[in-house]
Amino acid sequence: MEQYRNMLQTLSKIPPTGESFLLLSQDVGMKIYNRFSIRRQLQGSHMDRIRSLYNEYVQLLSKEGQISCLLPRELWENSEHEKFGGSCSPRVHSTWPRSLLVQLGTHLVELMVQTIKLKNNMFSPRSEPKLIPVLYHMYSFRSTRQIGLIKPHPIYSQMLLDAGETLLTFETSVMPMRCPPLPWTSPHFGAYLLSPSKLMRSGEGAVQHQLLLEKSSPGQLFPVLDSLNQLGICAWRINKPVLDIIVSIFNDKGSEKLDIPPPLSEAPAFPLQNTGSLSSWDKLSYQKEQARCRKKAAEMYSLRMDALYKLSIANHLRDQIFWFPHNMDFRGRTYPCPPYFNHLGSDVTRALLLFAEGRPLGPNGLDWLKTHLINLTGLKKKNSLQERKQYAEEIMDDILDSADRPLTGRKWWMEADEPWQTLACCMEVANASRSPDPTKYISHFPVHQDGSCNGLQHYAALGRDEIGAKSVNLMPSETPQDVYSGVAQQVEGFRQIDAKKGIKIAQVLEGFIGRKVVKQTVMTVVYGVTRYGGRLQIEKRLREMDSFPQEYVWEASHYLVQQVFSSLKEMFSGTRSIQHWLTESARMISKSGNTVEWVTPLGLPIIQPYHRSKSVMFHSNLQTVHVTNKNDANARPDTMKQKNAFPPNFIHSLDSTHMMLTALHCHR
Repeated sequence: MEQYRNMLQTLSKIPPTGESFLLLSQDVGMKIYNRFSIRRQLQGSHMDRIRSLYNEYVQLLSKEGQISCLLPRELWENSEHEKFGGSCSPRVHSTWPRSLLVQLGTHLVELMVQTIKLKNNMFSPRSEPKLIPVLYHMYSFRSTRQIGLIKPHPIYSQMLLDAGETLLTFETSVMPMRCPPLPWTSPHFGAYLLSPSKLMRSGEGAVQHQLLLEKSSPGQLFPVLDSLNQLGICAWRINKPVLDIIVSIFNDKGSEKLDIPPPLSEAPAFPLQNTGSLSSWDKLSYQKEQARCRKKAAEMYSLRMDALYKLSIANHLRDQIFWFPHNMDFRGRTYPCPPYFNHLGSDVTRALLLFAEGRPLGPNGLDWLKTHLINLTGLKKKNSLQERKQYAEEIMDDILDSADRPLTGRKWWMEADEPWQTLACCMEVANASRSPDPTKYISHFPVHQDGSCNGLQHYAALGRDEIGAKSVNLMPSETPQDVYSGVAQQVEGFRQIDAKKGIKIAQVLEGFIGRKVVKQTVMTVVYGVTRYGGRLQIEKRLREMDSFPQEYVWEASHYLVQQVFSSLKEMFSGTRSIQHWLTESARMISKSGNTVEWVTPLGLPIIQPYHRSKSVMFHSNLQTVHVTNKNDANARPDTMKQKNAFPPNFIHSLDSTHMMLTALHCHR
């Protein structure tokens, strides 16, 4: 019965344009595996032990955790020893390989195609009634590759549309938890109570990470596990006033300016024309316009559904307290397990979240709220923290107007870099400043602290590069340094020299080189972005500028990416040489037939999973399926990927260590 329910849920989620047969099969196979894992967990007395321990653990967490020096992991382990004399973690079962999940899924998708039918005359009663398949298998080209698609019949798509079904069904493992997560006590145990969860996320077919974690000596992983537990036991709640405003705009055709995706009814009109009378050039232009409209409609649908998921989950949790269990990728970077709605999301998602547990603002809290508010607007990046706070006090009328009349007032908040978080902060500042005693006002509002281009900070520290360190705030300074503005100024200097030489593109770019144009490229260059990738980033920024002549976008982005790379080479002299040394080391290691491995300063063992591709082929009744595995540890290392990925992965691992140490420090 459960399998049928899974299949029907899958059926309702297939878009009218169709879904890849391989992806659909894998999704169905994974659903079966998750159900199987939960069913296996519920067998025997193991679950009774976990239930008994968990009830005691949450009591201790709310009481002992506040007054004792014990970490969540230690609270759990102490309870285990007191009740059962040792660990009662479940027996370790191997996960099903991807090829098995896909094979199982293809069998079930075949069944769906063969057996699910509907009447052909549902919208035309005069037709002779007969049963027709709901799903069809067909082939389509994506780029240059031919792929198998499962596509719903238009009658079924119309039925779904007409039904206006508003119920969204999610797996429990993609939802925030309504109770504190289990503490990670080993690589096999933590996060969800029933749903299978991995301490370390990995690519399809990669088992080497898990093996490496299991070989770690007892206690080596405790700092990493404890930092994940600290992130996971933070309780959250929904900012209901902000949610209501966002939902009202979402239901009223959205707003691209405020990052609320509009519905498909606002998509550009599809061009309809008789192509018979067109010249071959006009026909090509017409086909390009059709393709552009199709692409835009697909993007709009995807963004709208993503926003619908996020807002639906937020609305579902509007009166609840909830938690985000955390795990990490193979570099040690931590992520919340629920993918759709979490505190690492967009401006809209972050604006919807508050800490469940409040704290009195104290003597400095209101000042920090004001400073944070100005940080969110992006208006005073070069000013000191004191000047930012003073600016907030100068524009208090606009702040209070935004809080009181967000959609009918002067709408100052809408011009901010992060408009929704700015609005949420305006409301909090208004509530705190109007309270009888702001120092005693209980605030639930998150105030962010962020590094200044973390990747460059790590390179500057590794190379003891004082000039680079100063530009990313690793050296004392009266005012915050802004590396992005510094690079933009230097690039502007290069442009002025070239413009005087009569270089046309340098003259066209006058007045268009700013912090926003170069920021993404500067930020990602330390994580291995190439000139090609950097050019695409800059092109996107230039296309967002209405006043920039669009016919020069390609040439301008090509010119600017060269200037940005030249500027960074001058400003961070040591960075390129360290990158080169790391790249060359990785090349030599992988050439010798080994993968690159290292251990972070916090004791986390890391191995790069890049190997030569291996492909498994099997036949189903619908099509031949190729399952590619690029992470098979038995295959030779992929030298190109091993060497190119090592510098950014190494820096990511240092960055994650820094963040974990910060979490542990906050707990202490």
